[in-house]
Amino acid sequence: MAVELNELRDKIDSVDKQLLDLLAQRLALVEEVGKVKSEHGLPIYAPDRETAMLASRRQEATKQGVPPQLIEDVLRRVMRESYASEKDSGFKCLKPELRSVVLIGGKGQLGSLFARMFRLSGYQVEILERDDWETADDILSQAGLVIVTVPIHLTDGVIAKLDNLPDDCILADFTSVKKQPLQAMLNVHKGPVVGLHPMFGPDVPSLAKQVIVCCDGRDADAYQWLLQQFAIWGASVCDVSADDHDQGMTLIQALRHFTTFAYGVHLSQIKPDVQKLLQLSSPIYRLELAMIGRLFAQDPNLYGDIIFSSQENLAMIEGYSRSFNESVRLIQQGDSQAFIEQFNKVSDWFGDYSKQFMQESQSLLKHAHDAVHRG
Repeated sequence: MAVELNELRDKIDSVDKQLLDLLAQRLALVEEVGKVKSEHGLPIYAPDRETAMLASRRQEATKQGVPPQLIEDVLRRVMRESYASEKDSGFKCLKPELRSVVLIGGKGQLGSLFARMFRLSGYQVEILERDDWETADDILSQAGLVIVTVPIHLTDGVIAKLDNLPDDCILADFTSVKKQPLQAMLNVHKGPVVGLHPMFGPDVPSLAKQVIVCCDGRDADAYQWLLQQFAIWGASVCDVSADDHDQGMTLIQALRHFTTFAYGVHLSQIKPDVQKLLQLSSPIYRLELAMIGRLFAQDPNLYGDIIFSSQENLAMIEGYSRSFNESVRLIQQGDSQAFIEQFNKVSDWFGDYSKQFMQESQSLLKHAHDAVHRG
């Protein structure tokens, strides 16, 4: 039996080596694709091409008796690496005549990411930090685009200093709240103004499929090239009003981060054995625990800035606290029927999204489970 098993394993090793050779060939072809896209100004992410290719490969897999989800999982992982590789070819510069791009706070993690993207596209990039304001006038006088990417509590003060930009300079910000900074930029600058919010962290391997929120301020025609440049980098631009953005972020960021913070505080107080929790965890709880740990591995000032940024956030958190306490009372009263009724009301509110989220979460959980090593 051992001899037979070793022979089969040797054959599997041989196939794996062939797969490696094929992956190397594919990545080399992707590099060539990246050069062509860069030359012609094509986005690195082409959703129609991706959808058609995956559908074709799934069909071919079925004919060969290979589970279609297997080939899709493999190709999606390969494509993620491909998007990261394509950016190394650089990008077409859509506004070669533009004066310098100035990133205020550009040495921060997000600022550094965008500084690199602009440089890969051939733009001249200047960085302004807290200690650089003595030379700021000279740098800003030559700016064609100024992006403020500093902590929320510093944003208004920085914007107030930008009262002498060239009239045609585009003024933008990356703040995770939009209404107040956008109004501050409109007050201080007479030229084009746009509020931007990259909905991702600085650790993304590429901007493919990432979302950048755009809130119009003034003279949208003047900054359309910038949105198109984002698209070439692979990002999707989501146009919303500043009010709608801030209302959404109250739920997506402030409330979500606060509940994660509170859960982490509770865990730290009862002090469970994290290793034991991991051993006992289903994939979904392991993923939830990972998201909590992820929050506390990052800068507390960033999350404090987001949560404390508005009274609307406080009102939402207080409302959540009331809902939480009402749910606790159901448990205290032992009212399982009321619990079920409430559960069904929420299920009805989600509607078809429940099924969609069930399917999406199942896929995520499979990947989470694959990454687990149990000795």
